[in-house]
Amino acid sequence: MAVVDPPQDPELPQDARIDSLEERIERAQRQEALRTKRAQPDPNYRIGQLVLSHLVGAPLGGGLLGWGLDSLLGTSPWFFLALLFLGFAVGVRNVLRISKTPTGSEPGARS
Repeated sequence: MAVVDPPQDPELPQDARIDSLEERIERAQRQEALRTKRAQPDPNYRIGQLVLSHLVGAPLGGGLLGWGLDSLLGTSPWFFLALLFLGFAVGVRNVLRISKTPTGSEPGARS
């Protein structure tokens, strides 16, 4: 059998323990919100990482692909050099495309 608390009379003053508990809960919630607050990422930092990845990744990918083709076909170093420079050109083109993107929009998104 469950014990049912009698309803509180609205004319009686509220228990001081309840007020104290509510204050402690609010204080704990504020402290938790400050503790778990995340810093907003800097969009310029993210764009810088994107630019760096294009300037490093495109020539590296082209060079690896060219090296693989050279080793398979025995044409060393022609495919390596051609695809390395092609990768560099693609990386620079992507950086120029990113630099023309208006601030506040997604650099990789096309309109």
